Amino acid sequence: VFGGGCFWCTEAIFERLKGVISVSPGYAGGTMKNPTYEDVSTGKTGHAEVIKIEFDPEKVSYHDLLTVFFATHDPTTLNRQGSDIGTQYRSLILYHTESQKKEAEEFITNLNASEQRVVTEIKPLNTFYKADEYHKNYYTKNPAAPYCQIVINPKIEKMEKRFHELLK
Repeated sequence: VFGGGCFWCTEAIFERLKGVISVSPGYAGGTMKNPTYEDVSTGKTGHAEVIKIEFDPEKVSYHDLLTVFFATHDPTTLNRQGSDIGTQYRSLILYHTESQKKEAEEFITNLNASEQRVVTEIKPLNTFYKADEYHKNYYTKNPAAPYCQIVINPKIEKMEKRFHELLK
């Protein structure tokens, strides 16, 4: 489970990768039970907008997912991605296994060794709350929306150029 700003953006990125079976937008990392989009948008629930990725490790590795995650958002900006500001847009990895935790920690250690100051949180996944259906495949359903044109399109173009070998 990754949080890298707006879940419309991260979903649009990861659904293009080979080996990714499904991407579900939702909320996690906070304390409020059954939060809504409106609740999370206040920044007071502790939850972040996240995506839950189901993937086939025979086709795409967790390391590849981490590589794309860190390359497609700014992991050095606390509680902000572009014009999306608040704790709900923080950089966050919620792991399922100790091996995922270790790999994410090692990845960040290597990034920090290259002069970056990564602020990405790494925490165990406790509960994932699925977002309302209208958030699912938002970019695919609304490609002409201004947010999609201005924010998501450039991210997708950059990702497709850099990671063309990982695309479906």
